[in-house]
Amino acid sequence: MKQKKLSVNRYTALFITAFASFITPFLGSSINVALPDIGDHFEMNAVTLSWVTTIYLLSSAVFLVPFGKLADIFGRRKVFITGVSIVSVSSLLAAFAPNTELFLTLRVLQGFGSAMIFGTAIAIITSVFPKEERGKAMGINVASVYVGLTMGPFAGGILTNQWGWESIFLVIAPIGAGVVFLTIKNLTQEWAEAKNEKFDWLGSLVYAVSLSLFMYGLSELPQWGGYIFIGAGLLGLFIFAKIQINKTFPVFNMNLFLKNRIFAFSSISALINYSATFGIMFLMSLFLQYVKGLNPQAAGEILAIQPVVMAIFSPFTGRLSDKMDPGLVATLGLVLLTAGLTLFTGINQQTSFLFVAVVLGFIGLGYALFSSPNTNSIMSSVEKKYYGIASGTVGTMRLVGQLISMGVVMLLFSLIIGKVEINEENQQMFLESARISFIIFAAFGLLGVILSSMRIQNKIFKRN
Repeated sequence: MKQKKLSVNRYTALFITAFASFITPFLGSSINVALPDIGDHFEMNAVTLSWVTTIYLLSSAVFLVPFGKLADIFGRRKVFITGVSIVSVSSLLAAFAPNTELFLTLRVLQGFGSAMIFGTAIAIITSVFPKEERGKAMGINVASVYVGLTMGPFAGGILTNQWGWESIFLVIAPIGAGVVFLTIKNLTQEWAEAKNEKFDWLGSLVYAVSLSLFMYGLSELPQWGGYIFIGAGLLGLFIFAKIQINKTFPVFNMNLFLKNRIFAFSSISALINYSATFGIMFLMSLFLQYVKGLNPQAAGEILAIQPVVMAIFSPFTGRLSDKMDPGLVATLGLVLLTAGLTLFTGINQQTSFLFVAVVLGFIGLGYALFSSPNTNSIMSSVEKKYYGIASGTVGTMRLVGQLISMGVVMLLFSLIIGKVEINEENQQMFLESARISFIIFAAFGLLGVILSSMRIQNKIFKRN
């Protein structure tokens, strides 16, 4: 009877964390569809409108690692509940924001709460599932993320057209409230393996400021100020690393990177993966609409192929990583991703819809093979007291990689097309920008394959 109760509890935890993991990508992808309406409502210029997305990513990335550590000290359940509550309340208030300033402030709070979810959901799954079932559970969690990404554009478009952009936030609020209720009622256990450690406030401040400077710099490229902010951010992150090495209770244990080869290469592989892939949807959306002449709905149907394939195969690839070396499975995924990116380097006006659909499906399969096994590899390589930090690292690699990917695209757009709207006159320049972007992304992917394969060699040497 006792074993049966444990089984029910851990699958309840998986259900709850999967729901929470659905909220954040759904919020991001659905809001992207509503950006024109939001801009009209608040009379935002193009730069301000871009911050609707950027400020959310920035807030999430800045607080991920500190909240992961706080969760390890004070309890992952407490931080998880707080994060979902903040997302729910800030979403409700955002629907009634009277001006741009308050709306953007609430977007910061949404990122703040999302960081708490990112930093604890995977850690809770790792805490409740035994090692032999962990990959399957993470695969289901990753699938819920991709379902959120898939449903966001469709549901966001319908909600915006029928009831206005505010309805997106009004839908998020009760979903979040439901997750909080289920968590309080069903997850009574707390996980805080590092509860006797002190929290490093100085290190957290240096980390937050440095990452903010770095990510803001990416948004300012190719202006000189962007390079200055990036340089200052990198210098700050170097100082942060030096501080952490000498700390008794660091907010981020640098030994996880310096002495844990699997953790280091898996985390860097995640960063490179997201740097190589996040810009795909952006570029192909513009390609399908500006070059191939599709309307947004038809383009969305083709683009949905990639996240649908991810959602379908992620549970299976997660289970596969329970039976095989997860690093090996993840590396195979990066090989497929790199091959797909290479195929896109030749896109032109004659590229067929079938070709685009097949390559997107190919990339989706590679993504599924990489994501949950790589996460399994990261989480399985650390002690229990570092689950929160490791979970936060996974999320941070994703967010920073996304901004690097978009930084590459926007830099090329600025250099080749200029600050003008894309039209028939500059269609060739757009295609040139897209092709160069995919060449750079494919190079990122190849680097990821090399780094990811190094952790496999390490394990083989240990076995022999």
